[in-house]
Amino acid sequence: MPRPLDIACLQTRPMPDFDSALEEALPLADAAVTAGARMLFLPEYCGGLRSNGSALEPPSAPEARHPFLAAMRDFAARRRVWLCLGSIAVDGPGGRIINRGLMLDPAGEVRGRYDKIHLFDVQLSDSEVYRESARVSPGGEAVIHDTPLARIGHTICYDLRFPGLYRALAQAGAEILICPAAFTRRTGEAHWHLLNRARAVENTRFMVSPCAIGPIPGGGESYGHSLVVSPWGEVLADGGDLRGVVHARIDLDAVGEAAGKIPSLDHDRPFRQPGAARRGAA
Repeated sequence: MPRPLDIACLQTRPMPDFDSALEEALPLADAAVTAGARMLFLPEYCGGLRSNGSALEPPSAPEARHPFLAAMRDFAARRRVWLCLGSIAVDGPGGRIINRGLMLDPAGEVRGRYDKIHLFDVQLSDSEVYRESARVSPGGEAVIHDTPLARIGHTICYDLRFPGLYRALAQAGAEILICPAAFTRRTGEAHWHLLNRARAVENTRFMVSPCAIGPIPGGGESYGHSLVVSPWGEVLADGGDLRGVVHARIDLDAVGEAAGKIPSLDHDRPFRQPGAARRGAA
């Protein structure tokens, strides 16, 4: 029997502070719920993002007093909708921050948290360098949000390049894998669609990946193209390169159908690491 679920990704622009981030997100969230979405997904650093040279400097606050989180909790409760904040910057110990995603229920309560594990420390060229770890402390735990609508494995942006994380989430029962992001334009054009489709196909799960769009205050640019990908690798929705709402109706029964055809999650086998046999033979 079909298990349809109406979802929406909010393709928001990076904003430099809490107030402008709320002005960006709330009208889109309202439009998405009015159009029938039961669960909303926002991008990475949806509570604000700016850069300073190679360092990302998103506005941050303690979780208990975070203005963006408080406003979105109020929205979820007022509109009676599930709402996933892809991530916001939360104050951590030692003057550092945590890149934290949160799942809010229709009462506005926090039902789950995921702290980004893999931090974006890359050098794309002499002039395009990113050092997320300069200010951000990494997480260390994979997370599934167990909601009445679906079981959702939460990852964030650069996590997309680490397939073992998605394998673990799928094998632990996630039906939807999400990757909210602020993917750079350069890496997005090269790899965004490819990696999202690969994670969906190899795990026979839906991929839902809201991505910020447009220039980052202080330097850099986000790619957009928020995606919903089926367990068979079909792109069901693509947000393109404009701010807006990306709607999709997904059928969660498609997860079981794809896994029944290609049950690869049940076929993992142990193997020796390269060089292990030679070391043992000595």
